[in-house]
Amino acid sequence: MKEVQEFLKECGVYYLATMDGEQPRVRPFGTAEIFDNHLYIQTGKSKDVYKQIVTNPNVEICAFKDGKWIRISGKLVLDDRIEAKKDMLDKNPSLRGMYDENDDNTAVLYFESATAVVSSFTEPPRIIEF
Repeated sequence: MKEVQEFLKECGVYYLATMDGEQPRVRPFGTAEIFDNHLYIQTGKSKDVYKQIVTNPNVEICAFKDGKWIRISGKLVLDDRIEAKKDMLDKNPSLRGMYDENDDNTAVLYFESATAVVSSFTEPPRIIEF
């Protein structure tokens, strides 16, 4: 899981895919933190992406760096604990202008039973489950 997080952090931006009914939706994200032995992302409950995750928690992330790409598939689970929100915001202080661990909008979600596949054109794919 740490290797997956480091890959995402080094990319800076990764792309999260959700489903909006029958229509896939992809958007850039940047948060990827480990807390309580899970990989977390963060968004706002007022955003469409959050509503899509609530409706269908199965998502996929894709990121690319240095000739390699990663695809992470799994189910996201909401963690409404103040400690989880605070950890995310403390590690990403630039978000504090928009979010607060005590507000009703901040959503931190962790991957449950995720599979990451690291691929390139020169090496066989490598699978990481967490």
